Amino acid sequence: MSTSSEIVRIAAKGDGITADGRHVSGAAPGDILQDDGTLQHGPHHIAPACRHFGKCGGCQLQHIDEESLRDFVTSRVANAAEGQDIAVGKLLPTHLSPPRSRRRATLQALSQGGKPLIGFREAGSHKVVGLTECHILSEKLFGTVEALRAILARRKGKFAVDIELAETDQGVDCSLKNLPIEGLEQTETILDFARDQRLARLTLDQGYGPETLWEPDPVTVTLSGVPVGFPSGGFLQATQDGEDVLVGDAKAWLADAHTMADLFSGLGTFAFALAGKTKVLAAEAARDTHMACLMAARVTGKPVHSIHRDLFRNPLQLEELNKFSAILLDPPRAGARDQIELLAESTVEKVVYISCNPSSWARDARKLIEGGYRLEKLRPVGQFRWSTHVELSSLFVRSSA
Repeated sequence: MSTSSEIVRIAAKGDGITADGRHVSGAAPGDILQDDGTLQHGPHHIAPACRHFGKCGGCQLQHIDEESLRDFVTSRVANAAEGQDIAVGKLLPTHLSPPRSRRRATLQALSQGGKPLIGFREAGSHKVVGLTECHILSEKLFGTVEALRAILARRKGKFAVDIELAETDQGVDCSLKNLPIEGLEQTETILDFARDQRLARLTLDQGYGPETLWEPDPVTVTLSGVPVGFPSGGFLQATQDGEDVLVGDAKAWLADAHTMADLFSGLGTFAFALAGKTKVLAAEAARDTHMACLMAARVTGKPVHSIHRDLFRNPLQLEELNKFSAILLDPPRAGARDQIELLAESTVEKVVYISCNPSSWARDARKLIEGGYRLEKLRPVGQFRWSTHVELSSLFVRSSA
């Protein structure tokens, strides 16, 4: 058997790659691509945990073992740095979230022959896979899915509903878009669903914007011991354990910083963790998210100063950046090109960059390196288990610091 037919690694989109560069769907490292196009499974190819794997677009890598999954997450991050000729001071152990730990999800519901299908879409398709089991969602979220399926089964006619679920301090926050509620019977049915499931909140968008239909108590999420108001559709790290690792890195790396700013701060996931003896500036563009952070800081007295600022249109300028000894940033997938260019020219001693996209992170990291920083620490994080979506934490230090 030619060694060129052996699968040597997993590509960024989940395909296996042979030694001679051929891409093979559904392959694991150590598999052999035979002459007739079939795969001879190797030692790292395992039986998928879920019956829906291969059709459901929620997972791409359930067919590889734990060692190969860890290697995939690690190599995605390490290869991104290598592709930009970035020297890594220390590559820290990769963190993988366990099964059934996902605490937020976006799903779709469709009527199909009188039966509702609720689940993720098929890969590269608008078709919805009706989940009868799920090994990534937490038990609370999947329990809500099953209850919602029973409610939708009682509806007549066609529907296509977007569903957002998130675990909060008070229970599951459920948002439904494009589900019309007409008349007393449908209203009572959906309220019974919210009550029976002990939802934290039920929000409906029937084409006129989101409206809260059920919220017995103000909905919060606790961030580093601080209860923060949670806007409907707000952002949370995908898993609690993933958040703990990212926050733990930030706290350890910036423990000696005397002035700090948290850019793209969201609800204050990192700002509240970093705020102790040191006051933290938290800059966020989404107004409802900024207000939630602001009010939490006021109520608890935490030294977090939250400002409403779009850092894409109006990044912190040099005279502002130079007031801080450390900057933490956690931008969207596109990265933070304009803000990074200014950071590269600043006198900031330490930069902690949290990223959900190794490619845009590597581009931005290259700018920091060219500006005089060195990459001291880098940790790959796989919160989206069995997915090709990879995150990371990183520490940059000025060479003169």
